[in-house]
Amino acid sequence: MHHKIVHLTSVHPRYDTRIFVKMSSSLVTLGGQTSLIVADGKGNEKISGIDIIDVGARSGNRLRRMTNTVKRVLDKAKTLDADIYHLHDPELMLIATTLKKMGKKVIFDAHEDLPLQVLNKPYLNPFIAKIASKLVARYENYVCSRIDAVITATPFIRDKFLKVNANTVDINNFPILSELSTIDTSNFHKRKNCCYVGGITKVRGIEEIVQSLDLLDDSIKLNLAGTFSEKSLEKKVKQYTGWCKVIEHGWLDRKGIHSVLQDSFTGLVTLHPIINYQDALPVKMFEYMAAGIPVIYSNISLWKNIIEKEQCGISVDPYSPKEISNAIEFLYNNIDEAKKMGNNGRQAVINKYNWGVEENKLFKLYQGLLS
Repeated sequence: MHHKIVHLTSVHPRYDTRIFVKMSSSLVTLGGQTSLIVADGKGNEKISGIDIIDVGARSGNRLRRMTNTVKRVLDKAKTLDADIYHLHDPELMLIATTLKKMGKKVIFDAHEDLPLQVLNKPYLNPFIAKIASKLVARYENYVCSRIDAVITATPFIRDKFLKVNANTVDINNFPILSELSTIDTSNFHKRKNCCYVGGITKVRGIEEIVQSLDLLDDSIKLNLAGTFSEKSLEKKVKQYTGWCKVIEHGWLDRKGIHSVLQDSFTGLVTLHPIINYQDALPVKMFEYMAAGIPVIYSNISLWKNIIEKEQCGISVDPYSPKEISNAIEFLYNNIDEAKKMGNNGRQAVINKYNWGVEENKLFKLYQGLLS
């Protein structure tokens, strides 16, 4: 079957895990031609069978990005004359109906719950945030009811969109099985470190994690893989006495993450229970499970339902360094139990929480649109 598929992003990096590593790479196997339009100023390239087309670096100014960058993305998209256009950013909803009028199939991919995010922007006055959130929801519904399909990153967001577009499917960012389930756990009893992998922000619990280290045995260290979102936060956290037990790795590629997970006896996902995280399914939680290590996670009910069912982790109050340190200590002192939890988590990922399952949903949706 010869067809042309184009993914479009004006915000995400070209090798974004969801867009490039998972979706685009999977769709290449359907045959036809898969392209990805990006706005990063790094030029065009062909990699893993995907044509990456750069429209030049995006503007730093949000308003200019929503006008100038989006226009450049649209102009490029038109020249490609594809069968399906798969949009990955809220601002690209502005061009969805234009592509639809050209007789194209259009998919919008809701990575996040946008109205909810707008409602919780700290720089917006609550009254303004409420109005903005309602307007965004209305616009989102208007666009999504007129296009061919909506893909969402979680079941919760899917249920919201099903009300406006019956052709809505959740494609979760679950781990690629071959990547982490190959991690050797034979050295499990020798591991001395816990780990946190991902972006480092206040609401992702970095302060409480570092404070918890202070309450632990000196032989336990934290593998920290990721970059701080703000210099002021970094400065503050590095002054905590627990910081001397941090092994700072900075940003790591997939290979680096693999070796950190192979060196850790547990993984932390102690995000603050802000409204954006209540219905989110953090990728790192499933990556820890895939790697065969138990998860220490925030007591958010959605996560609890999964982890308790699979018996693969310990829930804590993310605001309590004491609870976090108790959980780390328990797993360190009960390493057989920790390994058993890790095996349970890995089994759950092999059975259901993996990209292969999600990829099949993606193929089914695309084949329906292409037939």
